[in-house]
Amino acid sequence: MTTLQAQERTEFTSSAKRRIREQGQIPAVVYGKETESKSVSLDAGELLKKLRDEGRNAILQLHVGDASHPVMLSDYQMDPIRNQLVHADFQIVDMQSEVEVEVPVNLIGTSQGVKDGGVLQQSLHQILVKAKPGDIPQTIDVDVSNLGVNEVISVKDISSSGNYSLVQDEEQVIASILPPQQEKEIDSGEEQEPGEPTNQEG
Repeated sequence: MTTLQAQERTEFTSSAKRRIREQGQIPAVVYGKETESKSVSLDAGELLKKLRDEGRNAILQLHVGDASHPVMLSDYQMDPIRNQLVHADFQIVDMQSEVEVEVPVNLIGTSQGVKDGGVLQQSLHQILVKAKPGDIPQTIDVDVSNLGVNEVISVKDISSSGNYSLVQDEEQVIASILPPQQEKEIDSGEEQEPGEPTNQEG
């Protein structure tokens, strides 16, 4: 389990938070069901690296003073102008209790429908799963190799290969192949002569 070092915060003014960010740190909050919320600061770059390497739902061992907790990133805030992480919330997790989290969907393979000229459309980018924190997959891989034109893959078509269950609506479409745009249909539509409406409301 990846470890992160954090320091407890005792100042909560805007100027104190600004000083933290100027030092390459971010203010954060750690909370849990049986633990009092604690305000901390930690290295922003280190956190982002861990999340890039291990995924949004990574379990991190957060050290604060003499205490250490397994945590998950529950929420975060980005500065839209600078594209920088400015705040994070961490939830202390029980490694033996199941949680529900959204996991990114990763489409793999080149579909037959795309080879035939169709367009791959991904409708669902995250799937809700239920698992113990240590069993949460980094991604849900969906093979679209056999997907043809006008065909779809739904949540019910996914076979779970890990120690987790899918709690997403099984009828939701993950990906589909749109048919190639037919130039003939476009041309015939443009060439149609305007007709008189048959039903006119007076």
